[in-house]
Amino acid sequence: MIDQNWVFLAVAINLIGALLYAYSVIRGNTRPNCVTWFILSFAPLLAFAAMLIQGVSFRESVFTLATGLSPAIVFVSTFFARQPKWDITKFDLTCGALSMTGFLLWIILQEGNIAIVFAILADGLAFLPTLVKAFRFPESENPYPFIGGMIAALIALAIVTTYDFKHLAFPLYILIVDVLASLFIYFKLGRRIMRNFELPEDEIIR
Repeated sequence: MIDQNWVFLAVAINLIGALLYAYSVIRGNTRPNCVTWFILSFAPLLAFAAMLIQGVSFRESVFTLATGLSPAIVFVSTFFARQPKWDITKFDLTCGALSMTGFLLWIILQEGNIAIVFAILADGLAFLPTLVKAFRFPESENPYPFIGGMIAALIALAIVTTYDFKHLAFPLYILIVDVLASLFIYFKLGRRIMRNFELPEDEIIR
C-alpha cells in the first residue's frame, strides 16, 4: 500500500490522457466510437456513487469518479472533430442498449455491491465496441490514454487499504480493459492475430 494522496496523481494522469485523446480527436487523428464514450461517462459515476454508499472513502473512490469525467471530455470533443464520426453499427447500438439495461437494473435494485457489478457490466458493454475497433482498426485509435489509464489504475489499486470487492472491483476492471486496449492499439495485436490465422477483416465482429 502507498500513501492515499497518490490517488490524485492517478486522477491527473487520467484527465491528462483524456485531454490528449480529445485533442487528437479534434485534430482528426483519432476517430472514437461515440456510443462508447457517451455511455462510459455514466458507468463510473454510478460505481462512484455505489462506493460512497458502501462506505468507501472519497480518496479511495475518486479515481472511479475521474474515470467518469474523462469519457465525458472525449465525447464532447467529437462535436469538434475534423474527420467524420466513426460509423455506428447495430453491434454498437446493441452494446449500448445492454449497457443502459445495466443502469436500469441498478436503479431498481439499489444495493451497493450489485450496483458495482452492473456498473462494471454496463461499462464493459459500452467499451466493447471501442475494444473491437481497436482490435480491427488500431490506426483509428490513440493508445496513450489507455496506457495512462493502466498506470492510474495501478496507483488506485495500490492505495487500497481494504481488500474486498467494493474497493477493488472497479479499478481492477479498468486495469484489465486498458491493458487490452493498449495491446490492441500500440502493438496492433489484432492485426497480427488476423494475419496469423489469415482472417479477412469482415470476419471480425464490428
